[in-house]
Amino acid sequence: MLSRIFICIVMVAMLCGITASFVGANTGQSASVAEDMQLPKGKQTPLGLYVTAAQAYEKWKAAQDKVKVIDVRTPEEYAFVGHPEMAWNIPLAFVTYQRKDGKTEYSVKMNPDFVAEVKGIAGPTDILLVTCRSGDRSAMAVNALAAAGFTNAYNIIDGVEGDKVEDPGSVFVGKRMRNGWKNSAPWVYGFDPEKIILEEGASKPKQ
Repeated sequence: MLSRIFICIVMVAMLCGITASFVGANTGQSASVAEDMQLPKGKQTPLGLYVTAAQAYEKWKAAQDKVKVIDVRTPEEYAFVGHPEMAWNIPLAFVTYQRKDGKTEYSVKMNPDFVAEVKGIAGPTDILLVTCRSGDRSAMAVNALAAAGFTNAYNIIDGVEGDKVEDPGSVFVGKRMRNGWKNSAPWVYGFDPEKIILEEGASKPKQ
C-alpha cells in the first residue's frame, strides 16, 4: 500500500514541476559527488550534500543544538513505521482516503506550505538532515528548499527504512533492511505532537 502511495507522490511531484524546475541546476561539483557515491538521479540534489542515515545520526549527536532532522514522509508513515525521535515531521505531501461503492480510494495532495513550515523552525543557513522512506522524496524536498534559499540541506540517501535486501537466499529479500535509519540508529514509534505538521483542517469533521 505504501509503495503505491509513494509512486503517486512521485507522479504528482513531477506534474507539479518540483523536479523539473531543477533540471540543469546541478553544479559540476555536486554532480561529481553524486557520481562518486553512485547515486541514482532520483536521490540527487542541486546542493550536492548527502549523508547516510548512520552519518546523519552522528552529525546530529555532535551538534544537537545546530542540526535539525526533518522527516518528509506522511504522518501515517511517521507514526506507524517509526522515525528518529528528534525528527520533525513536515510532509512533502498528504494522502487522503475515502470509501466509495465498497472500495477504498486514495489520492495524493502536495503540501503547498512545505517550505513555509520548514522556515518556521529553521533559517536558510541551518544544517538540515532531510529524510523520507528511502531517499527520493527527501531529494525532492531538498530541491524545494534549495530553490527557497536554504544552503545546508542534506539528503539522507538511505532514508528511514533503507534499501532492499537483494540476496535471493535471504528470508528478507525484497525488504528494506540493508541500511536506513531503522537499521543504523535509534528510532521510536512514540512522538511529540508539536513536531508533527498535519494538513490544515485535517482533523475537522466534514459538514
